[in-house]
Amino acid sequence: MRLNLSRDSLFLLFFIALKFILQFILIHPAYDLHRDEYLHLDQARHLAWGYESVPPLTSWISYLILILGNDEWLVKFFPALFGAMTMLIVWKLIGALKGGLFAKTLGAIAITLSVILRINILYQPNSFDILCWTALFAAVVAYVLYQESHWLYVAAVCFALGFLNKYNIVFLVAGLVPALLLTEQRKIFLNKHLYLAMLLSILMIAPNLVWQYQHDFPVIRHMQALNETQLVNINRVDFLKEQLLFFISSIYIVVAALLSFFTYQPFKKLKFLAYSFVITLATFIFLKAKSYYAIGLYPVFFSFGCVFLEHHLQRKTLRRLRPVILILAVLLSLPLLKIAFPIKHPQEIIDKPDMYSKLGMLRWEDGKEHSLPQDFADMLGWKELARKVDEAQTLLKDEENTLILCDNYDQAGALNYSSKKKRQAVSFNADYKNWFDLGRPYQHMIRVKEFDERFSTIQNNQRDFGSVLLTGRITDSLAREAGTTIYLMKNSKVNLLDSVRNYLRKASIF
Repeated sequence: MRLNLSRDSLFLLFFIALKFILQFILIHPAYDLHRDEYLHLDQARHLAWGYESVPPLTSWISYLILILGNDEWLVKFFPALFGAMTMLIVWKLIGALKGGLFAKTLGAIAITLSVILRINILYQPNSFDILCWTALFAAVVAYVLYQESHWLYVAAVCFALGFLNKYNIVFLVAGLVPALLLTEQRKIFLNKHLYLAMLLSILMIAPNLVWQYQHDFPVIRHMQALNETQLVNINRVDFLKEQLLFFISSIYIVVAALLSFFTYQPFKKLKFLAYSFVITLATFIFLKAKSYYAIGLYPVFFSFGCVFLEHHLQRKTLRRLRPVILILAVLLSLPLLKIAFPIKHPQEIIDKPDMYSKLGMLRWEDGKEHSLPQDFADMLGWKELARKVDEAQTLLKDEENTLILCDNYDQAGALNYSSKKKRQAVSFNADYKNWFDLGRPYQHMIRVKEFDERFSTIQNNQRDFGSVLLTGRITDSLAREAGTTIYLMKNSKVNLLDSVRNYLRKASIF
């Protein structure tokens, strides 16, 4: 059977293939998985309707990864898939807006060679978040264009899935509602199907809302901690500068889109999108949000900007500019590929840090400059940690009765994913404090502790064990975990299970 594909379909398949290829080759083999990826993967073993810092949807994807083999290529596959689906929606929306192959190609380049490519290399909720923002916007646009109520239900499902993935999508709706009210499209609020669609969303997200209520709304505590430790260090001017850097090769397309809603007749009835863009961006700036929170705004605007530019390049004398614009979009993206992705060995970055420093990439969430971008440092040292904890565990005869206690969620997650031994490392940090096995008679403890020159905690615990042995330390000086130390604490003289229970009880956890 012969498969006949149109020219547009062949181009689309090319860009989808390119998308997947780039996601797998833009990471230097010196890097491990990211610290947050380990936590998300570990959630697959503890399925629930919510977690301390994220809703449940990522854990469902993690469970699929787990049953498929839990290999690293699978971890990289899903964010790449969500990025490809985002591009597909933009491609189809351009077609719905009467755009041709030039507009579709420019839109695909804008999506593929932007910060979205950077987001898609990490297995975090952000890739699916951007996909849901794009799909929800597209569904609302489709409703306005076709006046078919089923698009409201599509939008409702997109919102619900986005909410179950990352609460960030609430800001999209917070910008969209007043934007609709400011234009003639406010008539949408007279459609009964809007409220039925809203009911559908509420029913879909209800289990997570119940979970939040049952656990005293940990999302509020998480946001308070985030505001105190990270958001307080964010500069509002830097937020705007980073928006430009994110889309340095395609920001003119967004500007064209915003102009199109007021100057191009077919798009004037969609001007609420421009208002929504401004309101949402202003909200993020006011709240001193992280710059990447707003990335989901842009893909849909690429659709309108590309169609608008194509329309103004229809005349024969201007059509010659089309290939120039496409080539320019690619060339402007090349600097991004060189510095925004972990394609260089960490030592190369340390040897030549100037460009990274000028672009603010060496400034971490603590507001200070470091030798590597934070995300890059978060991808180092984990396999070394797992190997050295494995070595410590082999010194014990009864490994099953050993408590592996870590300082942080990233250490525990990396151990549970990378170790060649079957075990469950835990921590009193993040979700791990809910995952202790409180039915095991612990006799020994492997303590994974962040670097501390005093080691006071270990010294205080020595009297509770028959022996305390320092068995290893993370020697990768470039890793964020550099200096993390592993202690083997054998033959406990106290009941470790009671100690754990007492700690959890004091923290109102158990």
